[in-house]
Amino acid sequence: MTDERTFLTPAAYKRMQDELEELKTAGRREIEERIAEARSHGDLRENADYDAAKNDQGLMEARIRKLEFLLHTSEVREVTDTGRVEVGSVVTVIDSDGDELEYFVAPQENKVSGLLLASPTSPLGSALLGASIGDEVPYEAPAGTFRVTIKAVRPYEG
Repeated sequence: MTDERTFLTPAAYKRMQDELEELKTAGRREIEERIAEARSHGDLRENADYDAAKNDQGLMEARIRKLEFLLHTSEVREVTDTGRVEVGSVVTVIDSDGDELEYFVAPQENKVSGLLLASPTSPLGSALLGASIGDEVPYEAPAGTFRVTIKAVRPYEG
C-alpha cells in the first residue's frame, strides 16, 4: 500500500470505527455460526452453504484489514474556510447546461448521502482543488472536456 494518508472527516472516522467493531464482534460471531451450521450438513466438498459462508468470511476479513489500515493511516481533521476548494470542501457548481450541483471533494471513504462525491484524484475533483468562487474550471473526462463554474465553497460540516 502507499504511504499517502487518506483524509477522513471526524464523522467518517467514527463511522469506520463503528463498522470495524461490528465486524470484529457480531460479524465474526455470525460467520462462525453459519460455518458451524453448514458443517453440520455433512460432506464439505459439495456443501454450497459452507462454501458461501467461507467466501463471506474471507470478504469480511478483507474488509476488516482495509478498515484497520485506513484508520491507522488516515488524516482526521475538520476543514477550515479558506475560500478555496480543498479536500473536505463542499462545492456548488453550475455546469454547462445551467444545472446546479453540489459536490463533496473528498476520498470515497467520506461518502455521505445527499452530496455527490468528487474524489480529489478524479478529473473533476483534481480540477476543482485550489479554485475559488466565480472561477470557471475545465476538466478532461473520458467523455470529453467539460467546464463548471464555482458558485459556492464551504467546509463540510458533518
